[in-house]
Parts: sequence; C-alpha cells; structure tokens
Amino acid sequence: MQAMTPPEESPKKEVHRLRRELQRHEYLYYVLDQPQISDQEFDAKMRRLRALEAQHPDLVEPDSPTQRVGGQPREGFVKHRHSSPLRSLDNAYSEDDLLAFDRRVREGLGAERVHYVVELKLDGLSTVARYRKGKFYLGLTRGDGEYGEDVTENLRTIRSLPLETQSRREKMPEEFEVRGEVVMPRAAFEILNRERERAGLSLFANPRNAAAGSLRVLDSRITASRRLEFFAYYLLAGGQPMLPRQSLTLEHLRRLGFKVNPDWKVCHGAGEALQYIQNWEPRREQLKFEIDGAVLKLDEVEAQRKLGYTNKFPRWAIAYKYAARQAETELLDIEVQVGRTGALTPVAVLKPVAVGGVMVARASLHNQDEIERLGLRIGDWVKIERSGDVIPQVLETVPDKRPQNAREFQMPRECPVCHSKVHREPGEVVWRCVNADCPAKLKESLLHFARRGVMDIDGLGPALVDQLVEQLGVRAIADIYDLTLDQLKSLEHMGEKSADNLLKQIAASRERGLDRVILSLGIRHVGERTARLLAERFGSMDALMHAGEEPLQAIEEIGPKIASSIQEFFSEKANRELIARLKKAGLQMQSKQPPRPQEQPLAGLTFVLTGTLPQWTREQAAAAIEAAGGRVTSAVSKKTRYVVAGQDPGSKLEKARQLGVAIIDEAELKRLLFTSPA
Repeated sequence: MQAMTPPEESPKKEVHRLRRELQRHEYLYYVLDQPQISDQEFDAKMRRLRALEAQHPDLVEPDSPTQRVGGQPREGFVKHRHSSPLRSLDNAYSEDDLLAFDRRVREGLGAERVHYVVELKLDGLSTVARYRKGKFYLGLTRGDGEYGEDVTENLRTIRSLPLETQSRREKMPEEFEVRGEVVMPRAAFEILNRERERAGLSLFANPRNAAAGSLRVLDSRITASRRLEFFAYYLLAGGQPMLPRQSLTLEHLRRLGFKVNPDWKVCHGAGEALQYIQNWEPRREQLKFEIDGAVLKLDEVEAQRKLGYTNKFPRWAIAYKYAARQAETELLDIEVQVGRTGALTPVAVLKPVAVGGVMVARASLHNQDEIERLGLRIGDWVKIERSGDVIPQVLETVPDKRPQNAREFQMPRECPVCHSKVHREPGEVVWRCVNADCPAKLKESLLHFARRGVMDIDGLGPALVDQLVEQLGVRAIADIYDLTLDQLKSLEHMGEKSADNLLKQIAASRERGLDRVILSLGIRHVGERTARLLAERFGSMDALMHAGEEPLQAIEEIGPKIASSIQEFFSEKANRELIARLKKAGLQMQSKQPPRPQEQPLAGLTFVLTGTLPQWTREQAAAAIEAAGGRVTSAVSKKTRYVVAGQDPGSKLEKARQLGVAIIDEAELKRLLFTSPA
C-alpha cells in the first residue's frame, strides 16, 4: 500500500510554525547559550519565513522574528512617562561605605541582620520593555528617570529580548514591564571599534558608551548590527514589583524567557555580601560582559517599601564600585596605522606596564586633534587607563616628568605604507590615503569589491583573500582578473571545481553595470544610491573621472562633501591606473541603463513614511515606491510630495501639516502606484 503524502501546509500555518520554531531557537541560542541547530539551518528557516511574509504581507506580525532586522531611520525620539520613577543608585567605594549602608538599613528596619540579593553590576544602559498580553509593544530608555525615550524599534532588534514571553505558562497580568540592562559583549565591542578604527571613525571609550550609542540611534538597522544583549532584573505591574522577593523576581524572569545574569546570590548580612563582591573582583576578566561592581538590594520587597527613597536614591539598594584601573608609563613613540578606508590613526607606543593584570604596550590616540588636546609629546610620561577594562586610553600627560628632549608629533603628509598623498576633508579630523590599491587597504578593498550588491563574486571571502594576497602575490584589485585555474588550485581547500566556479564568478563580474563598478572603487561617501545616480548622470567612467565640482553638485543628492571626495579619488594617479586596468580587464565603463523613464507613475515624487502600515512593512512600501520611480526620504521638507501615514505616526505627521504636505494612507499609496500623478 502506497504511503500517503502529508498534506501541504497553508501559508498561514507554515508562517505560524516557522515563527514558533525560530522564537524557540532564538531563546536557546541567545538566552540559554544552548543552540540545537546550525546557523545555516536557522538562516534557512528565516529566509523561508521572510519569503512567505513577502508573498503574504497580511501575515506579517510585529513580533515575528523577521521584524528584528531594523527599519527605515526615524526623525526623532518620542518620550513616554515611566510607570514609576527609574532612580539611580547611591555608590559605595569601600568596605566602610558598604558597612555604613548596612547599618542604616538595619536601623531603619529595626533588624539585627537582613538578607540582600547581590547582583553583578553590568555596565550598560538601563532600559524598560513593556508587554501586553505577553507581547512586547514599547521600549524606553531611562531618560531623566521620569520620562524615557521610545526605542521600541531598536530594542526589537536585540535577539535576547523576547518579542513574545513564555507567559502562557505563568499567570501574568495583561500588562507588565521588565526593567533591565542593555549591554554590549566585550567581543562585539572589540569588533565594533576595530571596524570604526579602520573606517577612520572615533572609537567608543568603553562597552557602556557603545551600547548607549547603539540603542539611541535613529536607524534601527545600526542597532541590529551591534550585537547588543538585554539582561532583565525587575518585573513590575502598574509600576510596582509583582513578587514579594527580588530573588523570586529573578527566577520568574528566567522562566518567562528573559536572559538573567546567572551570577547573583542571596546573602545573609553585609559580611557575606562583601565577601561575594570581593571574590568576583579578580574574576571579572573571565566574564563576557563588562562589570564595574555589584548591586546590593534588600531581598524582601515589603522591607524595601518600608525604607522608601531619598530625593535621588532608594534607601534599600546600593552599588559597590570597583576601583578604576590606571597606571603611569613612558610614551616611547607614536606610530601611524592605515585602516581599510585609508584612515591614518596615530598609535601610542608605550613602555610596557601592567594595568589590572594585563600588560599594556600600545594605545590608540585616535587622531592628531586628540594629540593636540592632550598636549602630548613623544618622550612624555602619561597616565593611562583600560577604559571599560578593554581598550587602553591615554588620559593625560604628567607635566612634572616631561624630559627636555620631548618632541612634537606631526601627521605624515604621505601614506606610510604606499607613499601616496593623504587628504583631510574640511571639517573632519581624520587624514586618509586615497589610493584604492594601498597594500594596507588591499584585503578589505578586495572584500568590498567582491561583496554582494557590489561585484557579486561569490566565494571570494576573508580566508581566500588572505591566501590571494599572501600566497599568490595579489597586489591590486585588478590582479584578480589575471588569476589562473592552476594558481587557484594550488591554494588550501581549493579544488579544481571550486577554482573553476570562482573563475566563472570573476568572469561574470565583468558584466556588472557601471554603477556597480563605481561602487566597487570604495570612494568615500559613495554608496549604492550615489553610485547609481552618478552612472545615470554621467553615463561613463571617463565622464565621471573628468567631472568638475559644478556638474557633480548639480545632482540633487550630492553636496560639496561628496563632490570633493569623488574629485580627490580621481586626482590620485594610482586610482586612475587601477581604472585603466579594470577597463582593460573588460569591466563595464559605459552605462547600459537608459535614463529612468519619466512615465513611471511616481517619477520625480518624494515620499516620507511614518507609523505602522496595515499590510506593508516600511521596507516593502519603500521598495514599491522606488520601483515606480519615486524616492523615499527620512525627513519631511518642502520638497516632500506625500507623507504616507500609518498607525501611531511620529512627529513627521505634524511637520507635514505645518508645511502643507499631502498626507495619504496605504490604500491611497497603492492607488498612486497604478495611476499617473496629477
């Protein structure tokens, strides 16, 4: 008898099943650190869910795992009142401070000994997540303690924050809120600062600043890329604690699906609490997250209520702060490193010194302006600190120890690696090498060149780029078009089939359009849209190379800064030689695309999206508008033709009314997409 084929799932059932599976695997991976499937399997499920939701926009829900990726930038933050004030904590810096706090608590309660919950003090940003019927609907920063900024869309991107809690298993009120700390893991912080240093951007001083900066950006896509985590520690309903003890609250939060720092303990008296805190100080380096101390809270909520608050702090809790880690040493020299974008970064070479158990011999000085602000000279004695216990920072000089032969530092006027000229844009602090083939930039330039959405050379990843440069002697981007099958076969993990596939990918890249070739050059400030505009306006690489400032700035979205960057790039002889080689290799230097047809229904119209649309996500609406010839911007101005408003619109709606801009809904937008505008 032939086995029956299981009935095919309906899209609705499949979407529902995939969401449940993905939510479960997010919890296992991001909260419990116990993944049960590979990243590839997880990504495959996510791709399938995205495809289904794109085909059936009516099935998209705010708590879907696909909605964590971040949406269009917002214009500003809206503020909401907290259900009860978020007060800061008083600090204790010594054993005497802690014992004095304990004495005040016992005297206030008339008790001989009390129980404390001691939690490690994660160094992050206090945040509130509100839930309705178990689903996340509002996220707030601490703000001034009375009002917080709405960061809902940014919080939604943090995968350790459940979009739907496991409240079905627990008796929970219809509305409740969870307070916690948004933190950036050390590993993510180091990756972020390396990326910023290569790009010539200022570095974050510590993970806390990085977490705060990442959560308070208007573009949630940036937050989504920053690998933040949310640790819960309070559970409230109506602004008041739900459970009678803080220890029960932490256990209950874990059962609801929240990530809770496991390193907490109920301590019987101040002595036991102090011992627990002191035991953790030498072990803090073992943690994945930065801590700057520990927090003591009375375990009994009724005892907390009895003690109450001062004007600023709770009387029933205190933060014990670990000592800062600083040292003095000699500045032996200042070297200059060159990052992926050509940014020149001065680095302090220090006489090695132990700071918090770690030998420090180098520290970033960021840029020449920072050196001048510090009044720094080579040979000075300096005070350094491992800011956030991760990146060494030069805090100040020690004037009394300045030697007579101390000398001033000057930023070189040519690249220390390739000796091409360096350039500093007006209003910026960073000097840059503009040679696209500079050896210091080469690996990252190759990765950018091959990236999806640029030249789409699948398989040309970091490991292979390393081998091309270090074993095959690739010294310029154009060299990849001279690679042979025998050369590629000689590389590790590269068989004949893989080598042949890569050569086919490289060959296919010759057919990419002019806009992709412009984008592949890595010109500063030139992204995907700007590259497309340049290709449409000039039609050839030769015309773009010889374009003056006025023709460049005649393009609506190109201002003096972008125009200057383009001209600076093409003025460098090495870059002109690179383009000549790419042209000889057969890349498209003429535009194949005709000008955008003006008969498109939304051609020449500018739109702004605000609020939640009933069927489309903002990304779907923006894609439809741009496909019909329109343009989507993040801010309302006199040039805006339509504001498309959904549910809970922000300040853009009021701005549109003030400027007399037409306000339409999703239904009207769909009508415009299929008719010619008046």
